[in-house]
Amino acid sequence: MSVAKNYIYNVIYQIFIILVPLITVPYISRTLGSNGIGTYAYTNSVIQYFVLLGTIGVAIYGNRAIAYDRENKEDLSRTFWGIFLMKLITTLCSYGVFIIFLLMVSEYKTIFFLQSIYILSAALDISWLYMGLEDFKKTVVRNIIVKLIGVLSIFIFVKTGTDLWKYVLILGSSELFGQLTMWMYLPRTVNKIKLKWEDIKIHFLPSLSLFIPQIAIQIYLVLNKTMLGFLSNVNEVGYFDNADKIVKLVLAIVTSMGIVMLPRISSTFAKGEKNKVQQYIYKSFEFASYLSIPMMFGIAGIAHEFTPWFFGMEFEKTGTLIWIISPIIVFIAWSNVLGQQYLISVGRTTGYTISVISGALVNFILNLSLIGRFHSIGAAIATLVAEFIVTGVQLIYIHKNLEIRRLFCSTWKFLIAGFIMYGVTRTIGVQLGISAITTFIQIFSGMIVYIILLFGLKSEINKNIFIKARQIVLKIKQR
Repeated sequence: MSVAKNYIYNVIYQIFIILVPLITVPYISRTLGSNGIGTYAYTNSVIQYFVLLGTIGVAIYGNRAIAYDRENKEDLSRTFWGIFLMKLITTLCSYGVFIIFLLMVSEYKTIFFLQSIYILSAALDISWLYMGLEDFKKTVVRNIIVKLIGVLSIFIFVKTGTDLWKYVLILGSSELFGQLTMWMYLPRTVNKIKLKWEDIKIHFLPSLSLFIPQIAIQIYLVLNKTMLGFLSNVNEVGYFDNADKIVKLVLAIVTSMGIVMLPRISSTFAKGEKNKVQQYIYKSFEFASYLSIPMMFGIAGIAHEFTPWFFGMEFEKTGTLIWIISPIIVFIAWSNVLGQQYLISVGRTTGYTISVISGALVNFILNLSLIGRFHSIGAAIATLVAEFIVTGVQLIYIHKNLEIRRLFCSTWKFLIAGFIMYGVTRTIGVQLGISAITTFIQIFSGMIVYIILLFGLKSEINKNIFIKARQIVLKIKQR
């Protein structure tokens, strides 16, 4: 399947992911309040450490390993079963550690137990197989169906602030059910293989090499919420979690390109086509900049008028947090290309590991010094600086293999168009005030301004995208 089709499948899914919270988040924020949202985010952040411990980097390693062996079904099958059984063993061990943890905690015991469904779900997750095969249609269709069932269940069963346990159970069960549905495709994808212990053990160390950066990533993705819960309160976790949720939902559209490109670049590198790998990276980086820069300016421009009507007045602080962390959209988009698409695909995991460890250390230190005084705003600043550090370190590691100037040759055009777009969206927001209509006008106007300005600045990627879109429309009409 082509990169374009895989990307379209992922974009459809990412847009769907965005639409789901647009329906559920306002309802849940008002039903559970900042305390309920904060409790969910805090307990889930703790559970993610056990998920991480159990999966030990398999999501990325499995994707890459399958991409390397996909030309031979016998090798593919042996690799799949070896990785899966290794992960099953480590995840069950992790669940055992969780049971010990559960016996020790006194607060949120029931919620923690329900959240542990995510650990069992991670044990059965085989999405990395289909991603390595570049078969994104299966995962997209499955996820959409499962999430629709989850949305309906939330509206039916979650009615008051005391229904937090139902909310946790619905989300965890939906995730588990989604993983189980992927197994129906397995007989047509891999063969049954007799394995030796060596076939399982051989994957442990390579997967572990990606486990270290995954720990670091988890620290600056989840530790913010855990530390906010310890050093501040769950209400502050709720404000931060909603801001983080909105920014990451927007970011998902950009990073879906990384999900598509990792197996393609890994397969190309395995064939020894290094020049082709570089061309993929240059194009992917430009596309990531083209999308992420207007998203950064756009979400910062609408934040203050969007937050009160969307989440409720209780979450007004979330607007400030969105404005502060919005630049991470660009930093994560860039590090997704440099780190996951390039460094991991070509086997240079050391550079990737050092970059995310650097970000994690900075994040942890800044959290300690800022959260006590500034609460969720301190966590937002720590997140922003950490993501900047990760991207900066990765640029240092790739500068001998890729031309930095070529990576950023079109960035100035996107920055100029994005900054002017920000000015337009803020002006509209100030003039029209807080309302859903204001937000829609800001988004629509911002998109039009950005696209028109890029035509004026003669952006090649902007022109090519519209030419491609026109060709697709013409083909559809001819049919």
